[in-house]
Amino acid sequence: MFKFNRKSIIHSAVFVVSLLFISSLVPVFNPPVSGLLKYPIIALNLIKREVGGVVFFHRNLMQNESFRRENDILKNKLNQADEIFLENARLSKLLGFKEKSSFMVLACRVIATSADNWSSGVIIDKGSSSGIKKGYVVINYLGLVGRVVEVSGSTSKVMLVSDPNLGVSAICQRSRQEGLVSGTLGTSLVMKYLPKDADIKISDSIMSSGLTEAYPKGLLIGTVIDTAEEPSGLSRYAIIKPAVNLSNLEEVLVIVP
Repeated sequence: MFKFNRKSIIHSAVFVVSLLFISSLVPVFNPPVSGLLKYPIIALNLIKREVGGVVFFHRNLMQNESFRRENDILKNKLNQADEIFLENARLSKLLGFKEKSSFMVLACRVIATSADNWSSGVIIDKGSSSGIKKGYVVINYLGLVGRVVEVSGSTSKVMLVSDPNLGVSAICQRSRQEGLVSGTLGTSLVMKYLPKDADIKISDSIMSSGLTEAYPKGLLIGTVIDTAEEPSGLSRYAIIKPAVNLSNLEEVLVIVP
């Protein structure tokens, strides 16, 4: 591969300058001389352009690579800034709820999710050393999240309200109709044991009724998105959209009685 060194570049530059000087004198030459120099000068300009392209190609390549690296660094910093902004927004809402809440609560981070397909749960970063006990209720600023079912020294497992094994006594905020809400392992909950003539409608808010001692009264569980009769025709049920996005939990509050 042809390589440019300092000496060869200097010689080339001197040669180019000399020819350019000669080309500037062309008008004063007589026509025969001008004709003889015309084509060498055209060729010289073409060579100069190509040589310049080769000389500066590597420099431009390195500059582009440097710009690309700087761009990647800036993108990474921007993503980090966005993540910090979103986290601060969530924590601000959580802190605001904590200050207004009538409950004693402990803020925790979600550090893992359940590894099986038969239950719905998350692991939080605080346990018995922080005062958490089995049975404590877990919420966030939007509503009910679940209940602590296992505790170690530094972590706890929370069974989410979307788990079929978890049942919450609930009440329709508008009509005061009572029922039992449990999970489906899906994106919705079901409110069961409703009378056939139950006054419950789409968009109704469903709250914890307080009849189950473990769950304080007045926690928002979700919103009714559909109702239907049981196959037996003797009762009805309602499909509930959880108030909390249970698939995207990052911070929660544990109610400490």
